[in-house]
Amino acid sequence: MHQSSLDNMLAFRENYLRDRKDEPLLILDLGSLDVNGSYRPCFDLPPWRYRGMDMSLGENVDILLQDPYLWREIPSGSADILISGQAFEHIEYFWITMLEIARVLKPGGLCCIIAPSGGYEHRYPVDCWRFYPDGFRALARFARFEILDASTQWEPDPRHTDDSDQWRDTLLICRKPQLSGVAAWKERIRRCLLLRMLRGRMRHRTA
Repeated sequence: MHQSSLDNMLAFRENYLRDRKDEPLLILDLGSLDVNGSYRPCFDLPPWRYRGMDMSLGENVDILLQDPYLWREIPSGSADILISGQAFEHIEYFWITMLEIARVLKPGGLCCIIAPSGGYEHRYPVDCWRFYPDGFRALARFARFEILDASTQWEPDPRHTDDSDQWRDTLLICRKPQLSGVAAWKERIRRCLLLRMLRGRMRHRTA
């Protein structure tokens, strides 16, 4: 876990969760396997409940996902916060992942994603993407989230004494809208149909 990523996640906690320290928030961390550090110390703070989720078993993984695009292990509308750092560049069909994030978040739930806009190829097991703010904004609009922040660290930061600056991390913070009644029902149906269609096309192309 490079320093710029940790700094961004700590800033998210400070700016968006500072006044929610006494709430029993469920915080899901997508891509949580501890390869060289984790966000657990930032969020595993009672009464918060931090749960790491990944496709591989190992340190810092509480929930083993069987399918990267269909999280049967996570009930719909159950999470208050979803965070993810240095995972989206390794997800082939990240737009489907974004729809699953929308599914598992509660109305009003927050999402914080960090991914590189630069850096060398680092396959785990694949390295597919780099992200700019416009791309993350488009992704948030695709999931019909409210965009709170989308930015990239373009310039070196003298506070970073590791190799953080080469990744030029891009940050997205967004919120699932609070819909009710017919509007909420229509959005659930839209997302369900879109997920089914995208998963079907993905399977067809990889068969």
